[in-house]
Formats: sequence, structure tokens, C-alpha cells
Amino acid sequence: MRAFVLTGPGQGKVEEVAPPVAGAGQVVIDVERVGVCGTDVEFFSGEMQYLHEGHAAYPIRLGHEWCGSIASVGEGVDPALVGTRTTGDTMLGCGSCDRCLRGRHHVCRDRYEVGIRGGWAGALAEQLLMPATALRALPDAVDLTAGAMVEPGGNALRAVRAAQLAPGDRVLVLGPGTIGLLAALFGRAAGAEVWLMGETAQSLEFARSLGFSHAHRRDELPPTEFNAVVDCSNAAELPALALELVEPGGRVVYIGLAGRPSLIDTRALALKDLTAVGILSASPGLDGAIEQYASKAVDPRPLVAATVGLEEVADVLAGGRPAGSGPGPKIHVDPRL
Repeated sequence: MRAFVLTGPGQGKVEEVAPPVAGAGQVVIDVERVGVCGTDVEFFSGEMQYLHEGHAAYPIRLGHEWCGSIASVGEGVDPALVGTRTTGDTMLGCGSCDRCLRGRHHVCRDRYEVGIRGGWAGALAEQLLMPATALRALPDAVDLTAGAMVEPGGNALRAVRAAQLAPGDRVLVLGPGTIGLLAALFGRAAGAEVWLMGETAQSLEFARSLGFSHAHRRDELPPTEFNAVVDCSNAAELPALALELVEPGGRVVYIGLAGRPSLIDTRALALKDLTAVGILSASPGLDGAIEQYASKAVDPRPLVAATVGLEEVADVLAGGRPAGSGPGPKIHVDPRL
């Protein structure tokens, strides 16, 4: 089958590889749509921290935001599942450690991360191997575009839930990229007044086109009280700014990752009686994201600017925008093209 293989920083191409075969408890997915993520870009540039910590190594097959249909099943999996539309959890825990047994498989010490950690091949290919237990069925109301947005949506939904927003609360989202915009959409669906802060006029204008009138550059942000701040940026200085901007007694949620260490003053955290929460993975938010997409409480599809084939992945990872792209931040891949 065809798969995109990254062999080193800035070096990737489509190759013919052996197709996966489902073992016991596993399924093979015919991949229909995959999102290109900032994590994938970091692997392409060589900056991804897992490369330096020994959790990942080249060659690597990327792709963890996906949807498709079950093509075949292994021993112990119901054959009636063949043809089922599905997406799946990126985090694959060992299933037997204390963390997994307590429902925290997404922080299992020995976890695989699909297309990211431990060598588990990702979805930028015609087919993908997955444990059946990691799958989530997609209802008909969730199309291919939304289906491949479930994984980033689960992350964003977890961040919004961590902010504990009540109807009428005011929340500031730092970084109007894919996760930030999804967090804004979930926050609005929860009844909050959502503000966004970004850098470029284009990203802020796109946020406004989604109905978020309070979208500002940092130097244009008016003095405002925020019950919560959700940092979805990759800027090392913004975690500290989040502590400045949130109201005493409020909550700060950190989901963005900077390329270098971020410093915060814990005195601000304590003296303002703040709660700070870190978010890793979509795992506990996948079902909620699917539900809100299916009910149309949140529609992630406008965030997708274009859908390309596998041959165009390297250019996208290098920062290219396909001809005719819309204004959204997300690029999707259809491996069948």
C-alpha cells in the first residue's frame, strides 16, 4: 500500500509499504481522511521533543487525526464490524498498569501514540492498524471532514471542560489555530462569552468570520475581566500572560506547547488563588466531541482549508498552502487521491 514515510528532518515521501494485518483484538482501517497537525510539522522539522527523548525515531509514519471504515478484523473481534465508520484514540496504553486501570491510559508510561510515539504507524497511508478497543463509531451525522476533526476536537473539549465555564462566563483563548478555534467553538456552545487573542490579521479575521467578534492582537486587547484563560498557543511567553489576564479565583488551562521552556511566576498563581490545569490528549474528550459534532452544537468543518493527496503531504508539512485553499488553519489528506 501507499504511505507517507518521514525518514529525517525535511525528508519524506510516499512509499510502497506492506499493508497491515489484524492480529488478535485488532482491526485494519481503510483510511478516508487524515488531518495534518502541528505535531506532524515538528517531526518534519526535527524539533519534536519525543525525538530527543527517545520516544520516537526516524523513519516514522505520521497521522493521528483520522477517520475511515473497518476493512478487516482479527481474532476476537466481531466480524460484523467490517464496514463500520470509525475514528480512534491516539493514546494506546498497556492496559495493565495503575494508570491504565484507573482510566488514565493516555498517560501510561509505556503507551504508544498512533503516528507519534513508540513506532506505531500512523494514518497517512491507505490503511491503518488499530486495537479494536481504541475505536469510536461515527454516526452518519458526522461526515468525513468532521470525523477527522474528532481527535483535535477531543483535546479542545477537554480544555474547555477544565476551564469549568458557566453560562455567561468570559473566557480568553490564546492562539486562534485549530485547537484554539475548536476551544472557542466548544466554549460558545457551553454558553460562555469567548474572546480570542492572536498575532496575524488573517487568523483574527477568520475567527471573526466564525462569529467571534472579540478577536484581537495582544496590543489591542482592551482591559477585560476573564473568568478563565485557555492557552492554545506555541508562544513561550504566553503562559505567564495567562496568569496576568485571568481574574483572581479563576482557571488557566494550558494545552499549547512551546518550542522552548515556558516560565511562570508561581507567586501569581498562589496570590490570585488560581487553578492551573494541563491537558494532554483527546482521550477523555472523544465521545463528547462526536456527540457535539453529531448534534451540530459545534461544526468544525469550516476550519478545514483544503483536502490533498499523499503526494502533497511533504509540501504541507514544509508550510505550503495548496492552491485554492480556504482561510481555515487545517489541511486534510485523502490517502485515496
